[in-house]
Amino acid sequence: MTEPSEATAAADPSDPGSPAESSTAATGLRSVTTRATLAGVGVSLLLIVAIVLGSRMLRTFDSALLPYAVATVFLAFGVAYRYTVWISAPGARRLFKQGWRSLFSMENFRKAPTALPKMIATYLGFQKFLGARSHARWAAHQLIFWGCVLAALITFPLTWGWFTFTSGTGSGPGYEMRIWGFKILGFDSLNLLGWLMFHGLDIAAVLVIPGASYFLWRRMKDRGAATGQRFAYDLVPLIALIVISVTGLLLTFSSIFLHGGGYQFLAILHMVSVVFTLIYIPFGKFFHIVQRPAAVGMQLFKYTARENDEVFLCRRCQEPVDTGPYVENLRGTMRDLTLDFDSWAEYCPRCKRVLRGSAYLSHVKKGFK
Repeated sequence: MTEPSEATAAADPSDPGSPAESSTAATGLRSVTTRATLAGVGVSLLLIVAIVLGSRMLRTFDSALLPYAVATVFLAFGVAYRYTVWISAPGARRLFKQGWRSLFSMENFRKAPTALPKMIATYLGFQKFLGARSHARWAAHQLIFWGCVLAALITFPLTWGWFTFTSGTGSGPGYEMRIWGFKILGFDSLNLLGWLMFHGLDIAAVLVIPGASYFLWRRMKDRGAATGQRFAYDLVPLIALIVISVTGLLLTFSSIFLHGGGYQFLAILHMVSVVFTLIYIPFGKFFHIVQRPAAVGMQLFKYTARENDEVFLCRRCQEPVDTGPYVENLRGTMRDLTLDFDSWAEYCPRCKRVLRGSAYLSHVKKGFK
């Protein structure tokens, strides 16, 4: 039998090191990058159009907030780009499809109409799964979460010119809150409602500072947290949140107690920290904020399967492993990744350890006799 020629071997796509496979991988990567770039550009353009229309053709757009608005456009591009790349991976793609299928399933809604609101409240809002790890971590995460949500709800509409405060006298105390040019309510800036309206970002900062400080302290002191941590990935987000919050509070302090002393410097420092953080979000640890809602769909997928008693039992000990559809979804993901041991998903963690130990005794240790 003759040996295959070099040309034949090079063109064999089954050869993992062949140029054919490398070319296929490169083509796939270019395709994903192209789709992600187009998605990012499309979302960015939609946001620009929304800013123009929502600010009534820029009539209510504050030019002093232009750097923040530009940063949000970059944020939109980055989130769309990274999300498209993420769901292009086999595991994430299956998670994404199954999650959305569960969310829009009328059968699921009929069987468990309150399941989705309950999961949104407990999994996204109050994040009860964190409480099982540590009550202190849960409390700190809640402070950061609600502080950032409050800040986003105030900052983004103001930055885009959607949300404005106007006064008939130009200096108050009576103000009108308008959204897209339509009056929502009028209030007196000297009463409690007015104080809350004008100090919402200060309240958000007061919530974020202790939460971020706790996690920063924990990463400095806890050996488990410090092991393997990276400065840019783990510490920079916390430092950025603290800098944003502190400089925001200092702006209020300067305007009230220092008659504007140092306000310009603080405003620039605050702007730089906010712009940096917005651009950082899609490509750092904060990206899990965007990923987390997709997990709600998967939780709903597992919940509805449990409601239908579709529990999969371990092939060895007959103990429950997970829901049947979830195990099959996991096996499908492993097959997509060309992992030839997808049947292991049908065993519980304890039995996997036992089987690995038995295989070691039979096939590895046996060679030392």
